[in-house]
Amino acid sequence: MSRLVFERQGLHLLLLCSLLAVVGILASRWVRESAEKWFWAAIAVAVLHQGWVWLCWRLELHEGLLGRWFGPTGFKLYAAGFALLAITRVGLLICLALADQGTVPVEGRLLDVLATLLLAPVVYLFYSVARYFTFQRAVGADHFDRAYRLKPLENRGIFRFTRNGMYTFGLLLVWLPGLYASSQAALLAAAFNHTYIWVHYFCTERPDMKRIYGA
Repeated sequence: MSRLVFERQGLHLLLLCSLLAVVGILASRWVRESAEKWFWAAIAVAVLHQGWVWLCWRLELHEGLLGRWFGPTGFKLYAAGFALLAITRVGLLICLALADQGTVPVEGRLLDVLATLLLAPVVYLFYSVARYFTFQRAVGADHFDRAYRLKPLENRGIFRFTRNGMYTFGLLLVWLPGLYASSQAALLAAAFNHTYIWVHYFCTERPDMKRIYGA
């Protein structure tokens, strides 16, 4: 197996362990016993989701394994796993927020206003993905289909403002359950989710984009 499959994954593991250590310390103070199972389930699925993306992306990009094993169905199997884990990831944050609601010592209406402000760029992002970027490309079709590698980087919609729209704005979604439910535990889990996606970007996606697009 090519060593490129594991490119920057030592750093990935180091940063993940550091994040988990910090989250563990904070959780011991901020997460109520009744919400602990939901909290750690939310953390575990986030790690599993990003691990699934790394494994499938790198095995296909550098080894072509999914294509050899499953043909065109390889991307569909990967995307189905991606979608299932993404939905579970958000669903667990909602369950956690409901199990821990009312624990943030801040006026609830202020949190509602903040959540609504964050919702606006999230909606615009998904509109931009649907109209310009496509969901197939958003989940990593360029790792599977060479035709995507000939396309220019998208600069319409929300992508006019940042090349990292999915991470900069898309992950604002994970903060909404905690804000609307005023949940400390859900906000801590959201902070982990949003920080950890940038670990994925720098350790997995950025090196891959340089190899795929040369940029």
